[in-house]
Amino acid sequence: MAMYSEGDLQDAVAAGAISAEAADALRAHVATLRASPVVDEEHFRLLTGFNDIFVGIAAIILLVAVAWLGNSMRLGASTHAPSIMSGLLVAGASWGLAEYFTRERRMALPSIILLLGFTGGVAFGLAALVGQIFPHAGDRLAALLAAGIAALTAGATWLHWRRFMVPITVAAGAAAAAGVGGGLILAAVPAMEDHVFWLVLAAGIAIFTLAMRWDMSDRGRTTRRSDVAFWLHLTAAPMIAHSMFQLLGVFQGDIGTGRAVMIIALYIAFGLVALAVDRRALLVSSLAYVLYALYALFRQAGAVELSWAFTALVIGSALLLLSAFWHRARAMVIGGLPDGIIGRLPYLDRAAA
Repeated sequence: MAMYSEGDLQDAVAAGAISAEAADALRAHVATLRASPVVDEEHFRLLTGFNDIFVGIAAIILLVAVAWLGNSMRLGASTHAPSIMSGLLVAGASWGLAEYFTRERRMALPSIILLLGFTGGVAFGLAALVGQIFPHAGDRLAALLAAGIAALTAGATWLHWRRFMVPITVAAGAAAAAGVGGGLILAAVPAMEDHVFWLVLAAGIAIFTLAMRWDMSDRGRTTRRSDVAFWLHLTAAPMIAHSMFQLLGVFQGDIGTGRAVMIIALYIAFGLVALAVDRRALLVSSLAYVLYALYALFRQAGAVELSWAFTALVIGSALLLLSAFWHRARAMVIGGLPDGIIGRLPYLDRAAA
């Protein structure tokens, strides 16, 4: 039996195979069967079928082989230096494969793999070239060169977006742009190296803001803009969560009761934000930290041998309950916000969309 994703519906509407009204009626019917509004499902395209996995594995094997062969083409470089050709060949092969599997076949997983291969190949090739030209660059020059590599990678990513429009491309470009900003700041103020988590946090907030702009342009989660927002949220979430918890010193020795409670409170705050914007990435990205905090609390309470078991039981139960009552919890959170903010957040129900 064939299964059709949200992306397939979007493509069918764009191609004129079905009307937008028919697609909306189908979404509403599915939402009724699942007892959950479609806008709360957080759809994104990862697989269009098992053939995606098959092609994805084959693409990875091919790109690894191309990188290996390129590594033997050193153009006079030291045998210990990274090969420029390795990155360039991977980038070229990824673009060429995308012409068929992305542009013609519209396969989701292979498109993601090939985008990452292209972006990674460009960045690796540029880094290898810079490493050969400036083998002994100081900290300030190295930061400036890293910013240049990130800028050129962002430019290449933009070209890829213009050609193939793969949703994850915008997130890759945003990450590269964050690298440009970080490199320029470190080049201008080398002392900021001791405060790198503040830079990562600022970049994460900026990407989160960009993700919300994409989300606000598709409050019903019915177009590819929602997929772009998904990947942006997935990029921003670990940058925000990891930085904030590192600044709290979570893994710097044993944490006391006060710090553990602060970590749990921050996780609850992340949960409220996740409910408001209807995105779960923040909750997933910060899960390891709240697990560690709860584990520390149970140990301090005397449950040494069963602390991990109790921790897993509490967190697992809480997340399952939140998933089961996500829409109700989200309605409560949304209900306490000003109308101006509610008007920018994803819809609560299909009828509003």
